Amino acid sequence: MWYLYGIVLLAGVANAIQAGQNGSLSKGFDGSLTAGLVVVAGTATCILVVGLLSGKLIWPTTAQVLVVPWWAWFGGVLGGGIILAQFIVARQIGAAPFLGMLVTAGVVTSILLDHFGWIGFERHPATIWRIFGGLLMIGGVALVAML
Repeated sequence: MWYLYGIVLLAGVANAIQAGQNGSLSKGFDGSLTAGLVVVAGTATCILVVGLLSGKLIWPTTAQVLVVPWWAWFGGVLGGGIILAQFIVARQIGAAPFLGMLVTAGVVTSILLDHFGWIGFERHPATIWRIFGGLLMIGGVALVAML
């Protein structure tokens, strides 16, 4: 089970690196959103290769498609929004403030999602410790973002 935390840590490192890569790609294409298509193609290729190698790339049945909530189909749109933010904002404010704000906003939102059990999450109460942790993250990001 502990190896899963290692995977998350590596994903966090990749997220920080990806913001710089995507920003440079966008700059190299004169700010063109074509860079986003390159990123999406790379993402799709990665998932395709891993899916084929692991045997987990299985097309859903009609019944499976019909039971998925309507809002679940928009995850790719949100992912596209994150990529656009990397293109537009990350290079200008720097990697640390960008990723710090991205992660902190995600944690604070996650506390709410867990507390209310929204969008398919099991309910986990927003205890004083979770709220305090979110506030500490906000304070930490404020320090990191200071010039």
